[in-house]
Amino acid sequence: MDSDALDEAAFCELMAPLFEAAPRFIGRLAEARPFGSWDALFEQAVAIALGMPEGEQIELIDAHPSIGAPPGSVSALSFVEQGYDRESASIQAEAERERVAAQLERLNRRYEARFGFRYVIFVAGRPRSAIVPLMEAAMSAERGAEKERALRDVVAIAHDRAAKTGLMTDHTDEQRTAEEQG
Repeated sequence: MDSDALDEAAFCELMAPLFEAAPRFIGRLAEARPFGSWDALFEQAVAIALGMPEGEQIELIDAHPSIGAPPGSVSALSFVEQGYDRESASIQAEAERERVAAQLERLNRRYEARFGFRYVIFVAGRPRSAIVPLMEAAMSAERGAEKERALRDVVAIAHDRAAKTGLMTDHTDEQRTAEEQG
């Protein structure tokens, strides 16, 4: 895995967009190298996230923007994940966006007041309107279970980002040829 060979600063820079630049987590991930494979990296990322002190866990969760945050306030990857790039400009669509945005804003405030961290979920292409019932259901969860779910989703988001941006295909042509001849 090419990222294992990077110096710590370069590795952290590579991981920053995947994890919304959560510095202490990314530092821990850098220290855990080598991984040997992307699957091993993400398995270890879950273990690190779940094993960190709570303050660092919340920092990792809160590095992500709130669901439904204004499009100009989110990273380029979050912009696409939250579907802003696929929205229609019609008047009806605008009214629906505003309704859902108001619901999400209200739910985000309630969620953060209840749990002490942001609601993070692996959106996986779902419209923001589909997230509303999931957030409502999360309000009845136990705090520890909800924090664990959020941490696992942070890693799932990062895994999806690495796959979609092509990072997980970091084999050189020489390595690929050797594997094919294998």
